[in-house]
Amino acid sequence: MEETSPPPLGSSKPHLEKLTLGVTRILESSPGVTEVTIIEKLPAERHMISSWEQKNNCVLPEDLKNFYLMTNGFHMTWNVKLDEHTVPLGSMAINSLSKLTQLNRSSMYSLPNAPTLADLEDDMQEASENQPEKPHFDSRSVIFELDPCNGNGKVCLVYKRGKPGLAQDTEIWFLDRALYWHFLTDTFTAYYRLLITHLGLPQWQYAFTSYGISPQAKQWFNMYKPITYNTNLLTEETDSFVNKLDPSKVFKSKNKTIIPKKKGPVQPAGGQKGPSGPASTSKSSSGSGNPVRK
Repeated sequence: MEETSPPPLGSSKPHLEKLTLGVTRILESSPGVTEVTIIEKLPAERHMISSWEQKNNCVLPEDLKNFYLMTNGFHMTWNVKLDEHTVPLGSMAINSLSKLTQLNRSSMYSLPNAPTLADLEDDMQEASENQPEKPHFDSRSVIFELDPCNGNGKVCLVYKRGKPGLAQDTEIWFLDRALYWHFLTDTFTAYYRLLITHLGLPQWQYAFTSYGISPQAKQWFNMYKPITYNTNLLTEETDSFVNKLDPSKVFKSKNKTIIPKKKGPVQPAGGQKGPSGPASTSKSSSGSGNPVRK
C-alpha cells in the first residue's frame, strides 16, 4: 500500500493534476470519452537509480531522474464509447526503471549467422541541416526504450556518444516499425509534454515523421485535437482529414433508412413515355403521321 512507503506518492487529485498537467479534466469533458484511468506507481528510491546507472554505465538526465523520484513509471489510458461498445483509444506510458532496458544488439533470431540490429545500420542516413545525427545500433550509441508505443514503434532515450553515457549527451528519438529513426526532442521534459499534449492518441509519434500518421489515426486526431504547442507539425495536412466528424453525433446509435430503388422500363429508341411510363404510341411506317395503337 502507498501509506506504508516512506516517501508517499499520494493519491489525491492535486497530485494527479500535477502529474498529468491537468489533461484528465479535458479528456473527461470530451464527448464519448470514458474510463480515464491512471495506474499510480510508487516513486523510485535513489539507490534504485544509482543501481541502474552503475549497471548500465550511463548517467540518467536530471529531469528523467526527478521524474522517477516522483513516480517509477507512468501509465494512463482512456476509452471511447461507440454505440454500445467501449473501444480503448488513448494510451500514455513511460517505462519504469526496471523496464528501461537497452535495445538488444544481439541476433534477432536464434539461428547461426542471423542478422543483428547492427547489421541494419544505414550510414547513408547521416545528419542534415535540419536533423541531428541519427542514432546507431552499434557501439557508437547506447539506446534505452522509454515507451513501447503499443507496438507502433519505440520511443528511446539515446546516448549519442556510447559508454560511458553522460547526461548531457542524451536525446529522445522515435524508432518506427521499419527501423527508421526520427528525432523528437532534446530533453525528457520536452518529450513528456508532447506525450501529454497529444493525449496519447494512436500513432501520434508519426506526426513527427516525413510520412505522417495513418488515415485512420487522422480521424481520431480530428475528433480529439491534440493540445500541441507546435501546431505546424499537424496543420500541414489538415484539409486531408477526409471525414469531418461531429463528436456530438458520432456516438449516437445510427438507424439506416433503406430507400427503395426506382425501377424503370427500358425505352426503345425514339419511343415516348405516356402517363403510365412505357411508350404508348409510335408513328406508322408509311409516314402518314397517324398513331397506331400497340
